[in-house]
Amino acid sequence: MNAIQKLRQLVTEVNKGPASAMQAWPVIARLLPRMPLDQAEVARVCEARDPVGLDVLVTRLEKPGAQQEPKPDPAIAAVTHEEMKAAMHAFNKRLKLTRLNDESRLGGHYTTGGRASQIDAIQPPSEYPPPVWKALVAAGRLRDTGDGFYAPVENKT
Repeated sequence: MNAIQKLRQLVTEVNKGPASAMQAWPVIARLLPRMPLDQAEVARVCEARDPVGLDVLVTRLEKPGAQQEPKPDPAIAAVTHEEMKAAMHAFNKRLKLTRLNDESRLGGHYTTGGRASQIDAIQPPSEYPPPVWKALVAAGRLRDTGDGFYAPVENKT
């Protein structure tokens, strides 16, 4: 029995009556925060001991595809093709210069290491606002690596 099945079993125990619910809620309070759910909603359901909210959360876990698709951000939709093209050019130039700077670094030894740069993601140029970078990610031109860093998408041809 996996954790989601255990949670479904606990939902039925909570719905049976107050005696079985008293034993089930501590286990639910330990299992539910470990699940990939909105933690604020999890805390609310556990504190209020809300059986309907618990059922909704467990259903989301059982059917992750049933969740609604996020609505596209209007700021991303407003980005023009020319703006994306110029931002991509600036990104590639910044990445190239950052890698060159890393490769040409002199160490403490009398010769350089001659190693290739290991830099694969950078913070994008600040001349363009964040919606431009998000639009490039949505278009599949960049990959968001987290914490404000972006990496180019490798061509697999």
